[in-house]
Amino acid sequence: MERRGRRNRSSSSSRGSRSWSRGGTSSAEKVENVAVSDVPPIVGTCTLMCPEAERAQRERLRDLATFERLNGNPARSSPSIAVKKFFRTMSTKQVQASDVRPLPVLEDTLNYLLELFDSEDYPFEVIHDFLFDRTRSIRQDLSMQNIGGEKAIHMYQEMVKFHIISLHKLRGCSSQNTSPMHHLNLEQLAKTLTSLFNLYGANRHSNSTYENEAEFCSFYVLLHLGSHSQPLGESLSWWFSHVPSSIIKSKEMHFSRKILRYFRMGNYKRFLSTVAAEASYLQYCIIEPYVDEVRVLAVSCINSGGYKLHPYPLSHLSKLLIMKESDLESFLKSCGLQICTDEGHNLLPTKQTTFCHPKDGSQNYRFWGMEQFER
Repeated sequence: MERRGRRNRSSSSSRGSRSWSRGGTSSAEKVENVAVSDVPPIVGTCTLMCPEAERAQRERLRDLATFERLNGNPARSSPSIAVKKFFRTMSTKQVQASDVRPLPVLEDTLNYLLELFDSEDYPFEVIHDFLFDRTRSIRQDLSMQNIGGEKAIHMYQEMVKFHIISLHKLRGCSSQNTSPMHHLNLEQLAKTLTSLFNLYGANRHSNSTYENEAEFCSFYVLLHLGSHSQPLGESLSWWFSHVPSSIIKSKEMHFSRKILRYFRMGNYKRFLSTVAAEASYLQYCIIEPYVDEVRVLAVSCINSGGYKLHPYPLSHLSKLLIMKESDLESFLKSCGLQICTDEGHNLLPTKQTTFCHPKDGSQNYRFWGMEQFER
């Protein structure tokens, strides 16, 4: 993951300095059920990733995650591996400064957590469950202290990336219990983006944007694909009206708006070719569940619009759908379609009345030749 979020000087409208979500405050926004409006922010003094009192209590209760157990002992931990949990209901009036981690400790804690992200020693569901909770706790401590500035922006960007990459990794898990995890991950992605956009606005000068701000704005637009029409609770057109003009003109936003337009128009050819040619890995992680949906649309159009006496060559269809022929044959069968062979060439007979949408969803068939999307 990238480690810096410097500010670029570029032309932008003055409206860009406003908060980007309705009813939002700046960096002191009410997030994670923390009441911060009635009392001054706390200045945390905890020097550990987890307050000692919490660690001792969780040792007694045997409430330690796998990553926090000293030598695998569910009742023993240490300051080097225990990380503060997220607490759902909390008020700054109820919290002591010694239980809140200051910015340098929060930075170190986040770096420690991100180092676990790519671990191959545990199933990803286990890794995600731990990081999901502990990154929420980091955001909670940032909010209670009203911490803003470039370091906070960088931390929120890293946490957004965690949630986006998790979208992709959770889809690849074999467990049947990942659907609730996927939903909660998507929910927290939207909340983290809200906080990040508010930090952008709170720290913005009249003619400045952040170096990779356009990339994170493109993520928000792509979240409007499919049923996630308003992930932050406001219309996309209203949101666009509050985005700096320099961001609107960026190549990242140009890409995301094209993808959204092609998807809504049903232009499967341009949707697939544009994703293959222009998407970054993080953008693809958001787009991925809609790729096979668009492929199904393409097959449906070809099946119903083709000539019955002129079967469609699978070699052409694999290029259109950007799939290997071996995957394509499986994909077509999941759509209820049969394949025929003529002079050694595999063909798709059209006008088949057995076409149907895959019952259990698609299998996330890979993009042929797009290995950069398969981390």
